[in-house]
Amino acid sequence: MSDDTFPRQYARTQRLTLGEPRTIGVSSDGQRVVFVRSRGGNDPVNCLWVLDVATGTEKLIADPRLLLAAADAAEDLPPEERARRERAREGAAGVVAYATDARTTVAAFALSGRLFVAGLVSARSRELQVPGPVFDPRPDPKASRLAYVSGPALRLATLDGGSWELAGPERGEETVTWGSAEFVAAEEMGRGRGYWWAPDGERLAVTRVDTAPVPVWWIADPAHPDREPRQHRYPAAGTTNADVSLWVVGIDGSRVEVRWDRARYEYLVNVSWGGHGLHAVLQTRDQRELAVVRVNPDTGTTTEVFVDRDDTWVELVAGAPTWLEGGRLVMVRDWGGARRLVVDGMPVTPSDVQIRAVVGVQGGDVVVHCNPVDDATVQHVAVWNEERGLEVLTKEPGVHSAIVGGPTIVVRRSHLEAERATVGVLGGAELANHAETPLVRPNVALRRGGERAIATAVLLPHGAEPGVKLPVLLDPYGGPHAQRVVQSRAAYLSSQWFADQGFAVVIADGRGTPGRGSAWERAVHHDLATPVLDDQIDALVAAAADDDRLDLSRVAIRGWSFGGYLAALAVLRRPDVFHAAIAGAPVTEWRLYDTHYTERYLGHPAIDPAPYDASSLLPDAGALTRPLLIVHGLADDNVVAAHTLQLSSALLAAGRPHRVLPLSGVTHMTPQEVVAENLLLVQLAFLREALGLDTGT
Repeated sequence: MSDDTFPRQYARTQRLTLGEPRTIGVSSDGQRVVFVRSRGGNDPVNCLWVLDVATGTEKLIADPRLLLAAADAAEDLPPEERARRERAREGAAGVVAYATDARTTVAAFALSGRLFVAGLVSARSRELQVPGPVFDPRPDPKASRLAYVSGPALRLATLDGGSWELAGPERGEETVTWGSAEFVAAEEMGRGRGYWWAPDGERLAVTRVDTAPVPVWWIADPAHPDREPRQHRYPAAGTTNADVSLWVVGIDGSRVEVRWDRARYEYLVNVSWGGHGLHAVLQTRDQRELAVVRVNPDTGTTTEVFVDRDDTWVELVAGAPTWLEGGRLVMVRDWGGARRLVVDGMPVTPSDVQIRAVVGVQGGDVVVHCNPVDDATVQHVAVWNEERGLEVLTKEPGVHSAIVGGPTIVVRRSHLEAERATVGVLGGAELANHAETPLVRPNVALRRGGERAIATAVLLPHGAEPGVKLPVLLDPYGGPHAQRVVQSRAAYLSSQWFADQGFAVVIADGRGTPGRGSAWERAVHHDLATPVLDDQIDALVAAAADDDRLDLSRVAIRGWSFGGYLAALAVLRRPDVFHAAIAGAPVTEWRLYDTHYTERYLGHPAIDPAPYDASSLLPDAGALTRPLLIVHGLADDNVVAAHTLQLSSALLAAGRPHRVLPLSGVTHMTPQEVVAENLLLVQLAFLREALGLDTGT
């Protein structure tokens, strides 16, 4: 499009992600790679595809526009699917999730609440007419039946279309669901599912969730007062979590409750049922202890096989536990200053490498994501073997991730020199990537700032002249579980757009962000404000010392979610450094955020309220002297709009001028194209006005 602009492109392509292969799986024999991808960089509807590893040939398996032709491919999503996509930050349409049998010959997926199955060898897809709406369908390991969630119940279906309810709430149990993940599991623990097939396909492990103890919040849409507010069970810090239990349910309807000390281990983190048996991962409410238990599916009794304890918290690591051939347990735990691979209770990877995730096991090999502790800007794919130790497979700088099946490893690589990511079999065929070429090209330099060598990215306008002062825009996330300073071009696209409008953009990953070892992450324990703000300032000062074009008399900061909290924190507590801020969907009072995330860092507010008081923005409202724009989606059920409204009320009570931009019908991830495009333009206009820049350009 000749008249295209970057904000428009960024919005309509969902941040340049459309057309890229994703949601990748590899068959257990390594012969097939299954993935979803839309037909182009401007197409939001994902199709299901298979790559033949031997020939490198891609085959279309399911096209939602054909399967839903009678409905014009319009999506009519059940509430559970809408919630799952919000938890997963999923903005695309079509096939966004699927599950397969053990041999990856059959896939099941839902479209508009309807059940579809696909033969991954025959390349044929069809609908199964079953009672719906259908959510999270999964074939059994032998591909003879499917299970799916419909409303509060778990149902079974046969491939000829027969269907019956397997487990559901009893009369009067309006707050009970079977087979679905509760809010904190999906939002914070990485567990988006609530049932698991046994290897023989005759039983399932199923969660029963009762949200009756969880406080009821209401998500209203003030722009449409005729619509009834939506009830939302939200476990805010210090309140009661959902009551979650696990049951072994036979396909004949028999039930055995899995028994553990639920008063001690309040969180069911994950469940696995494979060749080494049925196991559950449990965690205490204070998150200082994690246990892996083996479950006897006949009796429901449990036996501890691994326990990890930490004085601050035990981090949950994706992919662990898993097992080597012969049944040796593979875990990840903090040991000697880094997060290390642990086999049979002993660390096997060096203390200068941070393990980020366990990808899978190939015989005696464990495939992991990792990075050097002193450089979290990269992520590599590596293999640990008892004889060879840890061997890094991806040698080039960049951000790599992998998926494993049999002898096949599929690697996604993104780096600073590439316009788009590459996805392909390690040493073999590459999947086609239809993502559009970005209309901006990052002009970025990575540095280490200050005494703590804070990873910092500095982006300048193309053609920036020596000696010409530039206003500065900090563009951080700055909090746990997310990085902004990485060796990937895609990470800097929106930041470069701001740079090209005449800013020097500074991005820093300070203490609390992942990858830099145990002490670095735990520096925010009981204080989510001081370390993260101090590190942003240190990185800013160091960047200005390296380049005198950065004008420290005109410094703004913008951010979303934790970054929004950090932006508001900056102008409230350090107006001597920051002259304007844009706070998007900010957490302003940590007592309003969820149990599992907040209590990990700040503890229980009823036991010790001091960390909450010290990290809250509300007591600082009277200190605002700089322009502040607060943006919040009114449909946000993660960081609810009450955060912004309470801060705005406190600012008004203190007589402090500020601006609030409410986004009607918008959730935490702002997927709407018109919102995403114009939000960038509105932010730019605010920054120019607040910093006294020329608004005519």
